Amino acid sequence: MMDADTASAALGIELTELGAGRAVCRMKVTERMINGHALCHGGYVFLLADTAFACACNSHGPVTVAAGAEITFVAPAHADDVLVAEAAERTRYGRSGIYDITVKKDDGEVVAEFRGRSREMR
Repeated sequence: MMDADTASAALGIELTELGAGRAVCRMKVTERMINGHALCHGGYVFLLADTAFACACNSHGPVTVAAGAEITFVAPAHADDVLVAEAAERTRYGRSGIYDITVKKDDGEVVAEFRGRSREMR
């Protein structure tokens, strides 16, 4: 799936770990990702978390997509910060699942908490 993900590749997002129901992705914040307040635009933080979510929920094999997601921004990120998104499966039931993703700076400071709901395609 990641080989065909041109959106994530264009932002330099790397998949660094993958296991059953879990994934870790990283991304360096570039100057092009900065908003008018000199902070990383929240859309990029969401996209990083969403990519880790997609990798985790597709780790079981069947094509799985997002049914919904929400994010809480906890702290800002800035240019040159390296962000790491760690996705963990909370539960799978039928064709659905719930995943929590924490986005942190590489120093461990939490930037955002994301919860995604997945649905297997058939």
